Amino acid sequence: MKTVTSFPHATKHLEHVWIPMSDGTRLAARIWMPEDAENNPVPAILEYIPYRKRDNTRSRDALNHPYFAGHGYASIRVDIRGSGDSEGVLQDEYLQRELDDGVEIIRWIAQQDWCSGSVGMIGISWGGFNGLQIAALRPPELKAVISVCSTDDRYADDVHYMGGCMLTDNLSWASTMFAYTSLPPDPELVGEKWRDMWLDRLEHSGLWLENWLEHQRRDDFWRHGSICEDFSAVQCPVMAVSGWADGYSNSVFRLLSNLDVPTKGLIGPWSHMYPHMGKPGPAIGFLQESVRWWDHWLKGKDTGIMDEPDFRVWMQDSVPPATEYTRRPGRWIAEPGWPSSNVHETVYGLSEGHLVDPGTPVSDTPLWIQSPLSLGLFAGKWCSYSATPDLPHDQREEDGGALVFDTEPLSEPLEIMGAPVIELELEANKPQAMICVRLSDLAPDNKATRSTYGMLNLSHRDSHAEPSPMVPGERYRVAVQLNDIAQRFPAGHRLRISISTSYWPLAWPAPELACLTVHPTGSQLRLPVRPSHDSDAALPEFGEPESAAAIATPYTQAPEQNWRVIRDLSRDESILEVIKNDGTFTIEEIGLTMWSDTREWYTHVGEDFESMRGETHCVSGMARGDWSIEVTTRTVLTASRSHFHVYAELDAYEGDERVVARNWNTHVPRDHL
Repeated sequence: MKTVTSFPHATKHLEHVWIPMSDGTRLAARIWMPEDAENNPVPAILEYIPYRKRDNTRSRDALNHPYFAGHGYASIRVDIRGSGDSEGVLQDEYLQRELDDGVEIIRWIAQQDWCSGSVGMIGISWGGFNGLQIAALRPPELKAVISVCSTDDRYADDVHYMGGCMLTDNLSWASTMFAYTSLPPDPELVGEKWRDMWLDRLEHSGLWLENWLEHQRRDDFWRHGSICEDFSAVQCPVMAVSGWADGYSNSVFRLLSNLDVPTKGLIGPWSHMYPHMGKPGPAIGFLQESVRWWDHWLKGKDTGIMDEPDFRVWMQDSVPPATEYTRRPGRWIAEPGWPSSNVHETVYGLSEGHLVDPGTPVSDTPLWIQSPLSLGLFAGKWCSYSATPDLPHDQREEDGGALVFDTEPLSEPLEIMGAPVIELELEANKPQAMICVRLSDLAPDNKATRSTYGMLNLSHRDSHAEPSPMVPGERYRVAVQLNDIAQRFPAGHRLRISISTSYWPLAWPAPELACLTVHPTGSQLRLPVRPSHDSDAALPEFGEPESAAAIATPYTQAPEQNWRVIRDLSRDESILEVIKNDGTFTIEEIGLTMWSDTREWYTHVGEDFESMRGETHCVSGMARGDWSIEVTTRTVLTASRSHFHVYAELDAYEGDERVVARNWNTHVPRDHL
């Protein structure tokens, strides 16, 4: 990435600013702005997240916020109430208090003498979510949003549930936030009250996983903060951004389809990262694109950005399967909007191992599938963080336990863009069952690279709000929508559809072993085909990635990341071990040493559905001089046929003294899951 050291505006930096809320709570901010902003007010850009501005996001903030300030903006990074150096306690995601605080922050920013009165919001993941959610509250000072790696639908397309199936990221993410919310503010900034603030968080932040498990269907808990409930509430322009390796690319398509405001969509090959840092590459000059967006909507400049196509997408070329990529080959394509008249539907029938063209006779022989619980060990992570190797492995590892349907070798290249849908006529021998459908690129050497996939809890076949069990032996027609994708399949390759009844540990399985019978004559695959267009070659190129200067964070212990699949044949036990050790490093400009080590294990034994177990351990700490703290958390999730069982531990240390020890042991009934 190119480092920019000379900007149009000289800047200054305010390390710690208190923003008062109406209830007396103070939120902590860092601010970068042009040196003369008090005399020549400028628009402001807000990033509002819980990930600790003082230390955890400091390296990323150093790349982004001074860059915006250098281009004539006040750039503000605020810790959400109860996180980082802000006062209060954080008790869950996107609570109304958080969103109301966001409205107050925007009003406070607009009233400062260095602000012109116009504010934009930018954020990735949590900050992308609350940017959309706060926009739906229509604060008049908020003029535009850039939302990266976010969703409009907290139930159907987030880290918790997918197709009514519970993702194990539900556990992983809850454990991550369990650790984050257990860390104290920095005593250098908040003074002697840091310990009282810390103890308040340790006592009252709570066990978020329990909250999420208590809402297994789409109810008001998830409708809150889901702007898809009323897209018309958003009245300011939105740029929506994601990547194909990210978990949130589907929302870009929906936002373009449903928002009735000026909207831009951008999807690259990236994982859960800002595109100028994007992996897999190619990364792009995203900060330049952001400045063009802000200049248009916050300064009224004609940057040409709104004259360009509304939707830019990386059409991925075929690659051999791998759990990590430095770069995904492909090319940029564009559509004037979405849905697009350039995309048409091609239908394939299913027939005893084959995907066949329309009109081809299809065997009416019923096909059954009862997958082993181990199917899914090579699925990778629901949302890749480039914490490699977290992408799916060769799908031949999974296809032995699935129903598989292949096309003939393609006579010419085939390109798709959008969401494939498979319609299945099926029956089950149990009232509860799940189904996973994968679309893979099958090379001439038979290596299978997963292109996209989808899942459905069959109790949710008609509704996520009002699930109902299957009647064993009764036929149903269900549709499974796969994740949106833009993918090129070369001539000579084949498309493969794989259908399974488990996808563990990406998703928690049904309560018991179920067998599905698929009737091919009532089933079909619908593909969104987009022929290549010469106009794509004429698209303006993105600039090279660039940012402000990085800060020094030397390591004394190197990071380690790995995924390990362990098969204990003597016990018929399968284990997926995930290692994410961020190492030990020092942030030199504030003299703070930090460390973090997270381990996850997902296990099962044979076909014992009550042996499923997810376990996470997190150790996080920080030290400066003779001051140090460390927090350890442990969460275990298991299930019987009737209940989920959660056991959790929290231990907090100041120096060598343990100051808090808490335990949770809760049981939540399974609700059609």
